[in-house]
Parts: sequence; structure tokens; C-alpha cells
Amino acid sequence: MGIFSNIMGKIFGHKPKTAPAPTGAKPAPVPTPDAAPVVPKPQPVDVTAVLDEMAADNPQKLNWRNSIVDLMKLVGMESSLSERKELADELGYTGDKSDSASMNIWLHKQVIKKLSDNGGKVPADLMD
Repeated sequence: MGIFSNIMGKIFGHKPKTAPAPTGAKPAPVPTPDAAPVVPKPQPVDVTAVLDEMAADNPQKLNWRNSIVDLMKLVGMESSLSERKELADELGYTGDKSDSASMNIWLHKQVIKKLSDNGGKVPADLMD
């Protein structure tokens, strides 16, 4: 499992502190033996809501919206330069990895984009 997969798993697998209230919807019909099973379409994960909730529960003030280091820390991952270089390799970074500032900016944008590409709900201002 790659570093990005770990990040995505920690965000998409996060369980909110409060469960959503029941909507009063009718229970799903019981399938008959000759009917195909009904599989509900998964709802997109609200990445901002998940990360904001995680940030609220974290004693550190982490700027996950702008910093790949803080985003990785927030989800409980190692954020060392070597880990970020490995993530850069995984995501196809072709720039100079010794220029960590440029690499970090690129990594943050790529992680947010890939979260969106994989079913995450991400606001447009984070996609820039």
C-alpha cells in the first residue's frame, strides 16, 4: 500500500463523532432470489469536513489546507522529508526534490486533486 493510499484511507475511512440523523426513508426492499442485489451508490466523502473535524480534535494547530506536512500529521502519518520524497516519487514528481518548498506545494496540490479524483468532495478553492 502506498503513502497516498494511506492518506486516502485515513480520510475516507474516518468516522464522524456524530452519526447522521435518520432520514425517515423507507427500508430497502428485500431482494427476491431472481432479482439482482441492489447496491447503493457510495456517497462522496466531504474531505474538508473530515479534515476540519480531525483538526478540531487535534491539540496542534495544523494548516492542512496549505501544507502537505500538516495534512500528513493531521491524519497521523509520518511527514518527514524522506516520506514526502517517497510520496513525490509515487505521484510522479519530476522536479528537484532538494527544493523541498516547491515539492511540498506540488505534493499538496496533487494529494488534494487525487482525493477529488477518487470520490472526495473538495471545494474549488483547494483545487487551485
